[in-house]
Amino acid sequence: MVTLSQVLAVVAILANAVVYGTDAFCALVQRPALAQVDDAVLTSVMGQVHRFGDRRMPVPGAVGLVAAVLATVAAAVAGHASAATADGVATAALLVWLVVYARISAPVNKRLTAAAVEGTTPTTRGRCNGPGTASSTPGSGSRPWPCSGSASPSPLAEGPRRSPGALPQPVRADPRRQTLRS
Repeated sequence: MVTLSQVLAVVAILANAVVYGTDAFCALVQRPALAQVDDAVLTSVMGQVHRFGDRRMPVPGAVGLVAAVLATVAAAVAGHASAATADGVATAALLVWLVVYARISAPVNKRLTAAAVEGTTPTTRGRCNGPGTASSTPGSGSRPWPCSGSASPSPLAEGPRRSPGALPQPVRADPRRQTLRS
């Protein structure tokens, strides 16, 4: 039973690594890159990404969650309290993340996918359109997700301000960073 618990834990880790690896890539690379494009391009690209991702990513997510639950049960049956506790905490964290995804990310993904398929660009409505909010700042466009409510958007989230339709300019090398590339 110990070996089964360990095998299930490895399966859970590997399956969830696919999900979290994708999230990490999107946070570190995709989000800042897409902050440089206009809303129509952002909607089209992310809508198409989620059109495929929302159909394919549940498989490794479900495998990871089921394997985590089974690893918890197998560790408990084998009498390994510390392993069962660690597996249980990990399973609870996965469930919390699933709730956050279902309540926050999934509705945005569905809007982006629908807009991409229809060839439209959704607008943000409600509290984010007031003066000084992120979605009313000139050049920030109307992102199809709720804003944080902060008076000034994050420079990493929004990127440099430019007129709609303008092409992004090449990034100039910072001479102070040349030593890092060696």
